Parts: sequence; C-alpha cells; structure tokens
Amino acid sequence: MSNPYEVLGVRQNASEEEIKAAYRELVKKYHPDKYQNNPLADLAQEKLQEVNEAYDTLMKNGSGSYSNSYSSTAQSSYQNQTSPEYNDIRHIIDSGNLGYAEQKLAQVRNRDAEWFFLSGMISYKKGWYDDAVTKVRTAASMAPGNFEYQSALNNIMNSGRMYQNQSYGRGYANDDMMCKLCQAYICADCLCDCI
Repeated sequence: MSNPYEVLGVRQNASEEEIKAAYRELVKKYHPDKYQNNPLADLAQEKLQEVNEAYDTLMKNGSGSYSNSYSSTAQSSYQNQTSPEYNDIRHIIDSGNLGYAEQKLAQVRNRDAEWFFLSGMISYKKGWYDDAVTKVRTAASMAPGNFEYQSALNNIMNSGRMYQNQSYGRGYANDDMMCKLCQAYICADCLCDCI
C-alpha cells in the first residue's frame, strides 16, 4: 500500500482534524458525480478508492501508530534493495525537486537497475512517458524479480494507454482520414498553380 500520508497530501505528524479536512477535499475532487460521461471516470474511481483506503488506515490505526509501522517497513525495504545514496535520491524525487534529483543521479557512476528505475521515475514525473517507459523497462529487465519496477512499468504503460484512448476517441489518430485530407490539399494546390 502507498503511504497514506502521501495519498492524502498531509505531513506524517498531521492532526486528526488535518487528516479529515484533506480527506474531505479529495473526496470532493474525485467524487463520481463530477466524472459522469468523462473518460477519466475510471481513474477518478481508482483515486477515490485509494483515498478511502488511506483514510481508513489512518483512522483505524491512529495516525501515530501507522506512521511508525510505515516508516519502518518502507525504510527497511528501501535499505535492503538500495544504497543510502539511492534512498536520498528517492526522497528528493518524492519531494518534487526533479532537477536536483537528476543532478544527484548523474553523479552515480554505476548504471544499475535502480539507476535506470530512478531515472525513469524522474522522466515520468516530468511527463516524458516514452523515456520513462524505456528506462523503467530497462530496470525491470535488469532485475526481473523486482516487483516495484514491474509495477511501475505497468502503471506508466496503463496511464499512456488512457491518454492514447482519449485521443482516439477525439479522432486525432485517424491516419486514413488524415492521408485523404493531405492528398486533397496537395491536389488542390497543384491545380491552383496550373490555372
């Protein structure tokens, strides 16, 4: 499960009132009524489910107790998989300082699976989906047993399909029609020159 504090957009030592306020705002943002007949309805439903799960987790466990359990499991899994240098870069990426994360990553000499994964995540956060897919796919092929890399690759590719489906629905990818229009334009241009 994702860090519920990150999902709700609150700090880890947030009060119960802050958590409830953030939860209410996100429920308004992703409410199904706002996305009727919208191609983003499925994505909004997923986000709303994630928000509900995060809120339930924090309310059931109490924000302090979850904080300790999340921190220990997340930190131990990162430390088992990556170096402290990569952990620092992960935190910089999570904070949104992508330029600095790129600088730190460029200083790493060993281009291993984690390097490609983090580089791909920077590209993804910048909106460079093709580059992100290429790099995360490289990471997943270098470490085929790493669930995090494979899961990230699937998420990136699914988000790309969503945008692709939207463009098809709006007629942007109708190559046959575009070819016919271009041919008609070229013919008209040639005829105008001849007359």
